[in-house]
Amino acid sequence: MVKNSHTNSWSLPKTMICFIVLVSLPYVFYSLILLYSSDTPNHEPVIRIHRQHSRNKVLVPTHVPSSDDTEDKTSLKHVVFGIGASSSTWEHRRNYIRTWWRPNVTRGHVWLDKPVKNSSIDHLLPPIKVSGDTSKFQYKNPIGTRDAIRISRIVSESFRLGLKDVRWFVMGDDDTVFFLDNLARVLSKYDHNEYYYIGYPSESHLQNLAFYYGMGFGGGGFAISYALAKALEKIQDECLHRNPSLYGSDERIFACMMELGVPLTKHPGFHQLDIYGDLSGILMAHPVAPILSLHHLDLIEPVFPKMDRVKAVKRLMVPMKLDSAGLIQQSICYCKTRSWTVSVSWGYAVQIYRGIIAAKEMSVPARTFIDWNFGDEDVYFSFNTRPVSTNPCQKPFVYYLSNALFNLNLNRTASEYIRHQESNSDCDWKIADPSRIKRIEVYKKPDPHLWDKVINYQPPRRNCCRILPTKKKGTMVVDVGVCREGEIAGL
Repeated sequence: MVKNSHTNSWSLPKTMICFIVLVSLPYVFYSLILLYSSDTPNHEPVIRIHRQHSRNKVLVPTHVPSSDDTEDKTSLKHVVFGIGASSSTWEHRRNYIRTWWRPNVTRGHVWLDKPVKNSSIDHLLPPIKVSGDTSKFQYKNPIGTRDAIRISRIVSESFRLGLKDVRWFVMGDDDTVFFLDNLARVLSKYDHNEYYYIGYPSESHLQNLAFYYGMGFGGGGFAISYALAKALEKIQDECLHRNPSLYGSDERIFACMMELGVPLTKHPGFHQLDIYGDLSGILMAHPVAPILSLHHLDLIEPVFPKMDRVKAVKRLMVPMKLDSAGLIQQSICYCKTRSWTVSVSWGYAVQIYRGIIAAKEMSVPARTFIDWNFGDEDVYFSFNTRPVSTNPCQKPFVYYLSNALFNLNLNRTASEYIRHQESNSDCDWKIADPSRIKRIEVYKKPDPHLWDKVINYQPPRRNCCRILPTKKKGTMVVDVGVCREGEIAGL
């Protein structure tokens, strides 16, 4: 009994010990696995993925975000237009605005002197505002009108509307056409938080002398940064009281800018067009800068000959939609086998001249127009011009845009230019006659970043053109594009 009792007394502890050991073994096993795994390369795939991710996105914890990091690039959504208009001309001139205004994209208002009939909401036009009362201001100029006061206050009145996300206020007239994408490109290179007053003087030397070479002419349009508009709004009424004898609205804006100490930032491409006659001389030799605006469309001849003025502007908007950066940009090339000089104003016109003419001459506008004061000599203009030759052998053969298309597969535009039917007198030069050419095809790849290079402080450069072989009778084929390495953009 004693033996059995002793045996039984040990059996219970053994059982419990075995049970404890069996239960503990899994915990020990998994603990060893976890301990072991922390010292083995089991996490290498995670580290590898992290390193691959780091190659694509470099993280710098100490970096302080700049305005470039936190703000998107300036675009049309940041621009508010203030269009100075009159109730007496609105019925007609609103048709110019239709050609460039983009519903649900562009922002701004037309500012009238009083309400007009049939002024119900037209979604193809900007909404209409009536300018505030200006009777408290004196107007002492003997030849101008009081409208100059209310139009000069459009920027301040636009600012007081409290619109959100505004960076620029752009002024223009109801007979001004803007090229929106180019305008946005230009404004994007300036800081709207600084004081900027951007525009351009008149093409007329006498107009600049009568007013100021440092003034942005209002018809051609000018842009005022948000920061400057805020400062202008605070002082403008007092400024107007101090300057009752000035003539126009743009002169009043200029006077206030001078009181604020802000000079004009000149940017070519704003075209006041204080000229009469045929604009083609300027458009066929446009400066190497984006075209931004055209003014006085009621006073100059239609942009395309033998067309209604508004329809002519609409035609110009066709290539603008395909390649706005390249619109009106001049390229110069030579057909040496025929001794021809070819000048392409892309999206507008092509000219063929007999003989080899230097690029420095071809890049100077021909005087197909006269000055605002009816002068027709080079001294009347604020830029270089060259006379239109009376020699029949030196007259160009001009081909105007007929159509423009975009080939998605080739990523290039194809534009067609048809000869303008003008009688060319006989020429006795021993040079091939360009009259055989009835149409010109121009191929060009769009370069939307053309002016971005200039914005990044790289110098601008004219495109190159090359005359291509073709078997098409009566047709010249031209390729336009960025100059290749070593290629000369006009000999």
